[in-house]
Order: sequence, then C-alpha cells, then structure tokens
Amino acid sequence: MAPDTNVASPVRRAGAQEAGSALSLPIEGMTCASCVGRVERALAKVPGVTQATVNLATERADLRFAGQADLPAVLAAVDRAGYAVPEGTTELSIEGMTCASCVGRVERALKVVPGVLEASVNLATERALVRHAGGAVDAATLEAAVRRAGYEARRTTLETADARVDREREARERELSSLWRATMLAAVLTVPLFLLEMGSHFVPGVHEWIAASIGMEAAWYLQFGLATLVVFGPGLRFHRKGWPNLLRGGPDMNSLVALGTGAAWIYSTVATFTPSLLPADARNVYYEASAVIVTLILLGRFLEARSKGRTSEAIKRLMGLQAKTARVERGGQAVELPVAEVGAGDIVLVRPGERLPVDGEVLDGASFVDESMVTGEPVPVRKEAGASVVGGTVNKTGSFRFRATAVGADTVLAQIVRMVESAQGSKLPIQAMVDRVTMWFVPAVMAVAALTFAVWLVFGPDPALTFALVNAVAVLIIACPCAMGLATPTSIMVGTGRAAELGVLFRKGEALQTLRDAQIVAVDKTGTLTKGRPELTDLVPAPGFAEAEVLALVAAVEARSEHPVAEAIVEAARQRGLTLSTVEAFEAVPGYGVAATVNGRRVEVGADRYMVRLGHDLATFTEAAARLADDGKTPLYAAVDGRLAAAIAVADPIKETTPAAVEALHRLGLKVAMVTGDNRRTAEAIARRLGIDEVEAEVLPDGKVAVVERLKAGGQRKVAFVGDGINDAPALAAADVGLAIGTGTDIAIESADVVLMSGDLRGVPNAIALSQATMRNIRQNLFWAFAYNTALIPVAAGLLYPVSGVLLSPMLAAAAMGVSSVFVLTNALRLRGFRPPAEAASHHAEPPATHTASAAA
Repeated sequence: MAPDTNVASPVRRAGAQEAGSALSLPIEGMTCASCVGRVERALAKVPGVTQATVNLATERADLRFAGQADLPAVLAAVDRAGYAVPEGTTELSIEGMTCASCVGRVERALKVVPGVLEASVNLATERALVRHAGGAVDAATLEAAVRRAGYEARRTTLETADARVDREREARERELSSLWRATMLAAVLTVPLFLLEMGSHFVPGVHEWIAASIGMEAAWYLQFGLATLVVFGPGLRFHRKGWPNLLRGGPDMNSLVALGTGAAWIYSTVATFTPSLLPADARNVYYEASAVIVTLILLGRFLEARSKGRTSEAIKRLMGLQAKTARVERGGQAVELPVAEVGAGDIVLVRPGERLPVDGEVLDGASFVDESMVTGEPVPVRKEAGASVVGGTVNKTGSFRFRATAVGADTVLAQIVRMVESAQGSKLPIQAMVDRVTMWFVPAVMAVAALTFAVWLVFGPDPALTFALVNAVAVLIIACPCAMGLATPTSIMVGTGRAAELGVLFRKGEALQTLRDAQIVAVDKTGTLTKGRPELTDLVPAPGFAEAEVLALVAAVEARSEHPVAEAIVEAARQRGLTLSTVEAFEAVPGYGVAATVNGRRVEVGADRYMVRLGHDLATFTEAAARLADDGKTPLYAAVDGRLAAAIAVADPIKETTPAAVEALHRLGLKVAMVTGDNRRTAEAIARRLGIDEVEAEVLPDGKVAVVERLKAGGQRKVAFVGDGINDAPALAAADVGLAIGTGTDIAIESADVVLMSGDLRGVPNAIALSQATMRNIRQNLFWAFAYNTALIPVAAGLLYPVSGVLLSPMLAAAAMGVSSVFVLTNALRLRGFRPPAEAASHHAEPPATHTASAAA
C-alpha cells in the first residue's frame, strides 16, 4: 500500500469525556495509513483512553485520558500492535537535597511527569537519571517538576574532562565555603548565648552575676537578639526549604529542623515578651537550644559535604587524566592545540614523558607506554607501528606519531568515566527497602513528636508544657534521616571508584550486589585462562642435534604454511634471532604434516603417524611424549635427513597470572569451572595443573549457555561467567553476572555486567572481593542508621524518664544526628583502602613450569 504522507484520524470512545490528562508520544515503524489505523485501534483499547490521534507525517500519537495517563499500558499496546515507542534518558543535577526523604520527593515529582517511565535519584552524587518515552518529555519539563517539589535541577551535558572537573570542584568549594561561613557565624553568635543561659553549669555564680549586673530580663532580651540572628541568619536555609515542603505535605529533614528550632524560638519569645500567656512554672526560655541546634547541624552538614566530596575523588582523578593540549601536525608544522580541537584522523606527536591526549594508532616511532590507568598493570607496554594507544596513558621513553581514532566523548577514558558514573548513580536492590522506609519515615517522626508533646503535656510533671516542648523538639531533631539516605550511595560511589582504580568497571550497578552472592565462577579457557594464541612451548632435540639448529630448519619449512601452529614455530625462531633459509620442494601431506628441502637438507615435520609412515622409531621420545601428554599437549616430530631430530609442542600458554587468580578465588570460598572445546583428557590435564574444580569439556560455541544453565543447578547456585570472545556473549548474558575481559571483543563487553580492563584474570577475585566488601560496608551503614534512630527516638521521647530520670537534650540530639551522618560517610571512605586479594595470592601461587595449555579452543 502506498504511504499516505499526512494522515490524522481521531478514534474516540463512545460517551468519553475529554477532561483528564494528555500524552504525546513518538511512534516508530509506521509506513502507511493502515499502520496509523492499527496503532489508533490498539491505543483506543487501553483502559482510560478517551481519544487517540495518530499522525503519520509527524510519526506521533496524541492521547487523552479520563484520569491519570497509564504509560506502561500504552507502551504495551503499541508493542503488541507491532510498533515501538523509542526510549530516551535524561540526567539532571539536583541541588538542595539533604536526606533520604528529599530523594523520595524528587523521584515522586519526576515519576508523575507524563511520559516518564522511571526515575532514580542518588543523594551522594546529587544526580537524577530519568528514563522516558523518547520525544515525550523534555529537560525543561523535568526541571520544572523538580522545582515544584522545592529543589533546583539542571540538565547535565557532555563536556571536556577539565571543564567538568573544574565546574564540580567550584560547586563543591562554593558549598563548603558557604557552609563554613554559616557555621562560623552561628558559632560566634551562639557561644555568648550559650554562656548566658548555661554558664552556671560550668562556673558557679554566673546567673547571680548576670542578675546583679544587667538583670535577667535584659539577659533574656539579649538572648532573644542573638538567637534570632542565628535562627533567621545562618539557620534561614532550613526554614526556606522546610516550611514550603511541610505545606506541600512532603516534610523533609529541613522541615524537622525548622519545626524544632522554630518551636523552641517561638516558645522562648512568648515567655520573654508575653509571659502571661504561659503558666507561671512554664515561663522558661530555650534560645540557647534553638541556636545550638542550628550551629551543630550546620557543622554536621559541613563535615558531611566535605566527606561527600572525597567519595567522588576516584572519578575526579580519572577525569583529570586527560591531557590539556596536544601537538598536532597542521600544514607540515607541529602545532600545540587544546585537546578539544583534536579531530579524528589528525596526526599527533608524542614526546617522552607526555600524556597521550586521545586514542589512536601508532604510525611510526616506538616507545613504552604506562597504561596502568586503564589496565591496572604497572609494567609499561611497548608501542610501535600498528599498535593501539589510549588517551590519558603516559609515554615513558621514546617518541612516536599516531593517528587519532577516537576523540572527546568517544575515547576509552570518556567511556570509563561514563561507565563508573552510571554504576555510581545506580540503585542496588537493597536500596528499595531503604526507599520504602524513608518514604513514611519523616511523617512518622512528626507523628511521634506530636504524640510525645501530647503525652508529656497530659501526664508529665510540672512544668508539663516545658517538658512537652523540649522532648518533642528532641524527637524532631534526633530522627533526621540523613544517615539512611547516605548509607547506600556513598558506599557505591567509593566502591565503584576503587574498582575503577583496580581496572574493574561495573557497567551495571546491580552487579555490585549480585556478584557478592556468586558461588561458582565459570571461565572460558581460550583467551581468558590462556593467552589465546599458540606458542612454541617445548622443543626436545634428539641426541646429535642442537635445539637452535632444528628450530631454524623446522621454522624455515613452516614459514610456507598458514597453519596457526606453523606461525607459532616461525615466531619462536624470529624471537631467538634465527635466520630462516630458502626452502625448496615444499609439499604438504594432508592429515600428516609438511616436508621440504632447506639448504640441501631434507626436513619433515608432522604428527606421530607421519613419522611412523616415514619409518622412524619414536621410542627415543617416549618419556618426553608422556610428559607432554600429562600437560595436555600433543607433540609434533621433526626428521632431518632421514633421522628423527626433535619432539615439538605448540600450545596456547596459560597466562602467568592465572594460577594466582584461581587460588584467590578458592581463598574467597568459590568454586572454579573451566569451559572449553578441548577434548576431555586435555581439559582435565589443564584443570589439574590449575586446581580447577569442575571441567566442562568439548563444548561447542553455541553450547556455552546450556553449560551456564547446568552450572546454575536449577537456580540453586549463583554463577559468574568470565569470557572475552563473540561466542561468549550469550553466556555472559545468561549468567547471574557476566564478566568480560577488557581486551576482548566489543560485543562481549557490551553483554557483560562487569568489565576487566586488563586481560589479567586476577581482576575476577578482586571484583568479587570488592563486591563483598562494598555490600558489607552498606550493611554496616544501614545498621548504624536504623539502629541509631530505633534506639534514640524513644530516648528523645522520654521513655527512660520514668525509670531513670534520663532525658535527651535537643542540643545533644542535634550533635548525635550530625555524628550519625559523618560516621556513615567515614565508614564508606574506608573502602578506599581496599586491598585486592589477588595481590596476596600471587605471592603464594607458583606458576606452572611451562604455563601451557592445549591450543584447541
């Protein structure tokens, strides 16, 4: 059917009213008028839809609902009709959040915006990630929704690392500077106020001296002035946010502080200026309490902000690795340019000691480059023509030119930063429980405070009103949920940042929690346990032959072959500096081997059956053949001038770090399974050498998913799969957690939950141990936050008073509240000192003598 370029056909339900919400969505996949009709009919059937209008030219659907728009139902209807609504994500920077209830309020404000599918807000990073129907929501609408909730929002944009670091540092410094000035001003005003009211507790006779010198009435007037300056000066920030949020029906930490300090100040003001309104025995002032509470909470906020700044230092260090300038060839000249002006295809010159500005491919020259910031490996890597280089790494000795292949947001460094930021901003499943609690926590605290006030007013001793006020204020102040809101995100930030420093990138934040529960690690052999390329591992010469002589002759013959085994032998000869002579009369014997004449000498190379066919007795190499078989290797043989000359083994060597990695996994209490296409005898020989617990041998590339499902044992075991190739991608996705070796293919990395930036398998136990440490840290933080509130709210309410006469002063409550947040942040920062277990294991694990494994994959 020919497409109609401008179709709009409203479909209405009988008797539907047009009042209610509206929604406009883009639709993908429509090609003609019948597509329009199909989408409209599907949308009209969604419960609540009163009108559905689809336009082919604009490729949009406009919907009206009788009530609240049901976006998931609309998306499902479009999908069932065979079309799609594209999704988009918007990241916002949120200002003004102080506690977990703020997070919940911002999330709720974003989720009710028509077109939003999901909103996740992180208190530690002060970011919101909003997933929405593409084209249905713009950043301005989301920002307006956040402002209506009482906070400020700004869409984050891609920018250079330097600009990002500078902007965030400036914002953090402004916040710290503002909090420090407010804290110092409040402290300067609070100290004399505190001494006026509480001085007699420290120096006997102070009250008598005040009464005799200026009089108690004048002292109260002075306290009123000082307290007013504190409460409505530095403390004004609490009232500006707290009261509007309270009036909106969404009280937060600021509301609790505003209520507590406001109640103490108002009560004291009434007692000062209109004492007749209060019973005679209740005419007391609590100016010092309101001022001290403001000062202590400001101090807590300052310490909290300083600690929060330290949690993101890993990201700052990563972003600070980018070079500021680059020397680029322009018109035959080397010109120094800002790195932002380097384009793909530019020729960049690098001198010794310089940091590489962008990613690229070496054209000429040679050097060693320190790539530890990407791989975590401290040993510099040699770079010569054809090698890939990564922006942010450091050139050590030589100089070279390279062609820029990725710049700006496309560089490896930029992708690492985005990946770490994504993990840091994500919410773990454990956070869902915290969110449910904090959603009702502040209103519940206010209810407890009101109940406390009522109980003390009715049943308390004289002056009952005073006791009621003091205890209600103590409940409001002690119960601030800052620690709850910071418990999870700060640990995630520090944990994922430390992981990035170790070359472990969590692509999905949930993997940080899931990886902790892994019970068995399944490892693809080729390229993961092994180097992924065959190498000459053994050459045993027969009596009368020199090793170098035989290798030179065999390599000369194998140079004419394209087999991977032949390439390994030739490469070994080149590495030893052997000269390969001219070959004559080359012939390949299918299924047996190859033969040729080298410098007049007849050389034959092949399997044992080829030697038997040529009439050679292999008894000379019986012992060597048995040893190689125990190592899981099948030997080749070489004959020179009709005499058996050597036994040769070519295999895919085990990486030097693999034994230490396997031992580290065992030390963590995990089992290790090897997945390989090798025959079982070879696979089990490798497993014995490495101490691997389970072997899945003779697995075809498309059978790895079935192996993962089998290892899960019907869901009884959590399986982590480690791989690096294209054929590993389905298994990486099927496992509970997929870990991709970063030196592997892009498709494997995209399918994984965790990326190991180097090819070092020790990254696996490091990732698992860090996951365990992070989750342990989160549980400690949550226990402290919840236990603190559970234990101290009853004390603040006066529950111990009938038994022991103990009451919690509002001032002590404010100090305790600040301490709880600082404790949580300090505990999270301990993760910066995490020591990877594989480092310790490497001192215990002795690598196999030849580090070998069969080349079969």
